[in-house]
Amino acid sequence: MSTGERAAKPRRLPRRPASSLAEHWTRVDGVDVFYREAPGPPGARTMMHVHGFGLSGRYLLPTAERLVHTFHTLVPDLPGFGRSGGSPRGLAVPDLAHAAVRFLDDRGVEKATLVGNSMGCPVIVEFAHHYPDRIDRAVLVSPAGGAYNRPMTRAVLQLAKDGRREPVRLVKVALPDYLRFGVASTVVMFDALTNYPSLERLLELSVPTLIVIGDRDPLMPDPERVRELVAETDDHVVIVRLEGAAHAINFSEPDELAHLIERFMTDRPIVQGATPAQRSYEIHRSRHLPASGA
Repeated sequence: MSTGERAAKPRRLPRRPASSLAEHWTRVDGVDVFYREAPGPPGARTMMHVHGFGLSGRYLLPTAERLVHTFHTLVPDLPGFGRSGGSPRGLAVPDLAHAAVRFLDDRGVEKATLVGNSMGCPVIVEFAHHYPDRIDRAVLVSPAGGAYNRPMTRAVLQLAKDGRREPVRLVKVALPDYLRFGVASTVVMFDALTNYPSLERLLELSVPTLIVIGDRDPLMPDPERVRELVAETDDHVVIVRLEGAAHAINFSEPDELAHLIERFMTDRPIVQGATPAQRSYEIHRSRHLPASGA
């Protein structure tokens, strides 16, 4: 059964909340959408976290929780994923970007910073392509998709290698989501994601953008190769290399990632050795952004 044909889920909240964020249901374009929210301090900027392939927003919660004291935080399960109902519009990346903006409309949010992991990154750059006035900044963590993850046999091997590098506790979070997503949806989404022009859309971005890449992520090209590609354009990007990190950085490295996001959001540099425990540092900074060290 495809995601567009899945029966509507009963609007029940989980028995045990997965985090300190409040859990809610809403209805967007006739689809039941499950999401988590923390209001943040008065007047806080909105930050929406966008999940990856086959997953729900649950694995993004470790990083989101560390930012709730600064930002109005939203973590939805996009239609077709997690606890949300199936999407009648399909699983193409543009469909998910349109669903994301309609979710923000439903929440009364005019503009937000979007933080994505893996598939969530193409969704964000597509969002920015169609709705440039609705996105304040972008944070792209381990962006996936495109030719580097084709064919499916290569992607499966990349995922298998990554699985051995992720914390064991991630299995408990991710496995139920993958089982719920299903094989048919996986095939459809894989084709849509790997044929999406991720690099072209990335190079079009005109909002300040932070890209975070783990140097042990088998689903990504080497961070230096990404730097070379981006440096050839008139971009608005900061690229940060996180040593020792694999693909699911939002889950496995929440303290480090939240620190990077907070510095990026306040235009502070991300330099090697700023703290004894820090394993991340900039490998590229656009001339359009405040100079590192400012």
